[in-house]
Amino acid sequence: MTRAEEVPPVLQARGLVKKYGNVTAINSADFDLRAGEVLAVVGDNGAGKSSLIKALAGALVPDAGEILMGGTKVHFRNTRDARAMGIETVYQDLAVVPALDIATNVFLGREVRRRGLMGTLFRRLDMPRMRTESSGHLSDLKIGIKSVSQSVETLSGGQRQGVAVVRAAAFGKGVIIMDEPTAALGVRESGQVIDLIHSIRERGIPVVLISHDIPHVFEVSDRIHVHRLGMRAAVVSPKIRSMSEVVALMTGAEQPTDGERAGGG
Repeated sequence: MTRAEEVPPVLQARGLVKKYGNVTAINSADFDLRAGEVLAVVGDNGAGKSSLIKALAGALVPDAGEILMGGTKVHFRNTRDARAMGIETVYQDLAVVPALDIATNVFLGREVRRRGLMGTLFRRLDMPRMRTESSGHLSDLKIGIKSVSQSVETLSGGQRQGVAVVRAAAFGKGVIIMDEPTAALGVRESGQVIDLIHSIRERGIPVVLISHDIPHVFEVSDRIHVHRLGMRAAVVSPKIRSMSEVVALMTGAEQPTDGERAGGG
């Protein structure tokens, strides 16, 4: 049987570089996301995590290096290109429209129009279909919301995060990137988001989790990508490394093994 590390990573980067004048945001960074895993990306503020993730999501075009999907080189000029390849990102600010209902938010930017003249000429939306499909997506991820017709502004913070995740899972068939999904949530709602990540992984969709919450990282991740000084410092296993050791790797107080430095995890 083929070992996981012999299979081309679902999403990969080699030697990414991004400079802003004299400031180097990404310093020859590497990245590997394996099929069906939750890969956490951790690092101190200013380590370059956000710039790396933006490059992988198409929100930033690197100056050098390459991005590959399934071993094939890809070029993202913008987020639309990345989304066309099945990469969806859930940002910390969620990008939901509170005044609109849940179904409309799930299909935001991908609205389904009615068939015939009502859709082509009058541009009427097929709300029954959008509501039915939205309900199905919510059910698949075990999100307990009574009606997809209610407005997002009536939802709790955890439920709003759930709507954003459902939208990503509905259309992101390749990779889902989650940027600090529990940062503004309480304990109970954070637990709901962790459950969502488990549900996405169970569907076979790999997840990139950017988080400062080390306990959550250890709870949900299969491997941990430690980012430091604009590059990948190590990839470690939460089964082998402790929380304090990961923090030490983030700050440079501890050095990774050769295997961890090479990204073996």
